[in-house]
Amino acid sequence: MGDALQRTIASIDGKTVTLRQLMSAMGEQGLLLLCILLCLPFLIPVSIPGVSTVFGAAIILISLAIMLNRMPWLPAKISERHIETEKLIPALRKGVDIIARLDRFVRPRLSAITGTALANRLNGAAILYGGILLMFPLGLIPFSNTLPGVAILLLAIGMLQRDGVTVIAGYAFLAATTAYFTALAYLAYSAGQGLSGFFV
Repeated sequence: MGDALQRTIASIDGKTVTLRQLMSAMGEQGLLLLCILLCLPFLIPVSIPGVSTVFGAAIILISLAIMLNRMPWLPAKISERHIETEKLIPALRKGVDIIARLDRFVRPRLSAITGTALANRLNGAAILYGGILLMFPLGLIPFSNTLPGVAILLLAIGMLQRDGVTVIAGYAFLAATTAYFTALAYLAYSAGQGLSGFFV
């Protein structure tokens, strides 16, 4: 898994790269591996303009393809969007380093969570939900991209390696992300209610 990701990163050339080029570099490695690649920039606290929207939308469409067991369709607005490589490549490399450490703990177990068509559809739906959370316009708020990125990463790795424990960890991060976003929404609502008192 790590070697395939390293080869993909090494193939990136130029000042910008498109999602279509990344998909082409992945070759026949599979949709789950592509999801893993798209999560890597969110594992470290770095802001890359436009990445969460493009990669989040791509993850949503890829997760739909996983649920329907077919190749994904990506509109040109997403697949041809140019992303600057100056920050993207270092983020991808650091993400691969994290995966290399995580890979030592991943192994086939709890096959009921990954071994059936129904389980894979449910896990694909969880990845889709993570992609939606990733697209929320909260890039300046700490962990708003990292939490859903980690959730998607764990779900994809767990499905790819048939590791039910890792998939469960992905669901836990999805729950934590939902709770975090709910708390942010509540705080924003409370702040708005407080400010409205000054104009009454």
